[in-house]
Amino acid sequence: MGGVVVDEGPGGVKAPDGGWGWAVLSGCFVITGFSYAFPKAVSVFFKELIREFGVGYSDTAWISSILLAMLYGTGPLCSVLVNRYGCRPVMMVGGLFASLGMILSSFSTSIIHIYLSTGVITGLGLALNFQPSLIMLNRYFSEKRPLANGLAAAGSPVALCCLSPLGQLLQYQYGWRGGFLILGGLLLNCCACAALMRPLVAPPKSTQLELEDVEKEGKELEVEKTPSKRKPLLDFSVFKDRGFLIYTIAASIMVLGLFVPPVFVVSYAKELGNEDTKSALLLTILGFIDIFARPTCGIIAGLKWVRPRVVYLFSFAMIFNGCTDLVGSQAKDYPSLVVFCVFFGISYGMVGALQFEVLMAIVGTEKFPSAIGLVLLMEAIAVLVGPPGAGRLLDATKNYMYVFLLAGIEVVLAAVVLATCNFLFIRKKPAEPAAELENGTVSAEMELLNKPVAAEEEEEEEVEKGEKEVKEMKEEVKEMKEKEENEKEEVKEMKEKEEEKEMEEAVEKAKEDEEDSEKKKEEEKEEEIRPESVMGVSEEVERFLKEPEEQNGAVLSSSETRL
Repeated sequence: MGGVVVDEGPGGVKAPDGGWGWAVLSGCFVITGFSYAFPKAVSVFFKELIREFGVGYSDTAWISSILLAMLYGTGPLCSVLVNRYGCRPVMMVGGLFASLGMILSSFSTSIIHIYLSTGVITGLGLALNFQPSLIMLNRYFSEKRPLANGLAAAGSPVALCCLSPLGQLLQYQYGWRGGFLILGGLLLNCCACAALMRPLVAPPKSTQLELEDVEKEGKELEVEKTPSKRKPLLDFSVFKDRGFLIYTIAASIMVLGLFVPPVFVVSYAKELGNEDTKSALLLTILGFIDIFARPTCGIIAGLKWVRPRVVYLFSFAMIFNGCTDLVGSQAKDYPSLVVFCVFFGISYGMVGALQFEVLMAIVGTEKFPSAIGLVLLMEAIAVLVGPPGAGRLLDATKNYMYVFLLAGIEVVLAAVVLATCNFLFIRKKPAEPAAELENGTVSAEMELLNKPVAAEEEEEEEVEKGEKEVKEMKEEVKEMKEKEENEKEEVKEMKEKEEEKEMEEAVEKAKEDEEDSEKKKEEEKEEEIRPESVMGVSEEVERFLKEPEEQNGAVLSSSETRL
């Protein structure tokens, strides 16, 4: 299988739908290939392991089962680690674990050692790469998500086409121990893919900025804000969603039989007397068909009239796969197995391209990181039971027909459960998906298709209430800003008036000072500057004025004497 998921980024960020996303897609392509092709490619070494350790088919089948169980069962652990440390560091550590497990298994002395090294350690490493890579892919793709889903899922068949013949070649040249050692070195490429997972930085939300502005400016209006709750590392509220419960049950049933044919088809061909190389070619044929089936199905799922009904397309894919198993159980020669692999590759590719697309449509992007971890955990139980149970059935009956019949029945049953329950218990609301998907959100139509009526109404009420509160808050902030601007203008006008008054007073005072200084200067000038000529004239005038008086006095005195 394979697929992509969307994780809600911190604060939300619009998916670029391209750019560096294509590099992220290439890394996801490689990691998806390793994650899902390894459990099948390892089956090439089963014959040698049976001879080496003297065990049965059911014992060797546990290797693939443990690999898949770790890939599925550690889903919640991956969700927690990604939410805590981020995608890139988790993937780097996962790449080292995946390589270390295969290297250690090359030194195994018992089948138990291979269970622990290849199954547990390598399985854990692949799990730590798989889920974070899909989360990163969906952060980069939104509108083109179905296409990205199909392209990323195509990594599984491409790797299967390469790893199966490579494993057969390594077994002939170096034995199973040398083959495991070389495959361990090959898994170090997961670290290189992890380096491509450059995180997107989310811009701050506008409402948060407005609230921060209100707090910083010290407004008199008190805006009541509920304290932001820390996002849980694992959200169990998804189990309240009926659509999620139906999907989880159906997917768990499906996994019981989905991986059985790829694990046993090579041994089936060898049992019919075909050469090892010729038998391994069947996985190559299956993978080659699967390469084209996944992107094609992704394109079809992205069509406007198909995307809202993707749940039923997924159900059809499972029915197709199950019927292929039922018909393939009657194969008696190599050409029949080739035809089986062709049709199985088509149906298997459809299931792989749609599995996580459907889960995304059911739970939405916000809860998907937790939902995918919990779904994988539930499926891990089925993975642990499926291939080993089929191997035990094979040991008891010595007939591959019953193995393929059981697998087909399980997958068909899963399809019936998903389609029937979705039709009966989930309100059908076909609506065309939005032309533009932003911030990693799935189209609202697809979410509504799989949401209960009550949940839809509550969600709509909450959205309307939130929008109303934000609108009121924006209006309050706007009024407060206008009030502040008015106050600033009044203060500015008052300051201008005071400055003008001070200027006038200063000018008047300067004029008065200037007049006083001029008066003082004139007085000083009058006192200090008196010319001698003026003084002489004044003395002569005084003398002239005094002479007539003296003459008159003399005349009067003479007249008096005469008398």
